[in-house]
Amino acid sequence: MLLVASVAYLLAVRRVRGRGQSWPLRRTIGFFALGLLPYAVIELGFLGVYAGQLRWAFSTRIALLIFAVPAGVAAGRPLDLVPRAMRDRFLASRPARVFGNAMVATVVIAAVFCLFLTPVAGILRVNPVVEASLGIVVPLVGLAMVLPMMALGAVHTGTFIAIEFLLAFVELLIDSVPGLLMRLNDSVLDLVPDAAQAAPWWPSLLHDQHLAGDMIWFIAEFADVPILVILMIRWMRADRVEAKGFDDLTDEEYDAMTRAHLRGER
Repeated sequence: MLLVASVAYLLAVRRVRGRGQSWPLRRTIGFFALGLLPYAVIELGFLGVYAGQLRWAFSTRIALLIFAVPAGVAAGRPLDLVPRAMRDRFLASRPARVFGNAMVATVVIAAVFCLFLTPVAGILRVNPVVEASLGIVVPLVGLAMVLPMMALGAVHTGTFIAIEFLLAFVELLIDSVPGLLMRLNDSVLDLVPDAAQAAPWWPSLLHDQHLAGDMIWFIAEFADVPILVILMIRWMRADRVEAKGFDDLTDEEYDAMTRAHLRGER
């Protein structure tokens, strides 16, 4: 996946520059340094190696893959490398419009974190095929939410974005619930027997679960900050576009629109 993403991105940058268009170097650096490098560290480092044995490594890995990696990849603006017609079709599609708002993102992320409270988390963790496939599926789910969210600011109205912004604050509370329940629960929720003590520092079964709850809680709350920033920027841009639209109206057009609004016309 690292190789495919790197080659595809560099070829797209080369094609854009071949057409005589400029492409800032900071975007390329951001794509690799903030997106692919953290992905490599997560999947090939401690979290990826011990995710099948340690609950806290597994939960931390999933949380970072759905939050941090997509946000880092988005810093490289990959959608801007796609031909305009293809990008417009993608953003106009129903899946992009559904996933590209904070309301759906709140539900999806809450549903993913709630899985850690069920035996499903244990099945996903101990099955090597499923556990490995999560390294591809989870970042793609995060990208499906982050990339349209950053690109659809000009499509959504200021009122819609304001609702998204309020829901993002609600998400701050919702995301903390699974982590708190894991931390405060004194019974093992995934029903998987304790792994062998591979090292002296290996946590007990219950302590492992408590650490997993701590990590989910911390990462989820910290990762909501960039989402709030994105929504704030979108809100400001949409407000400027709407204000400019009113400024461009003539006095007669503005009076006609005001009378139509007072009559309740749409």
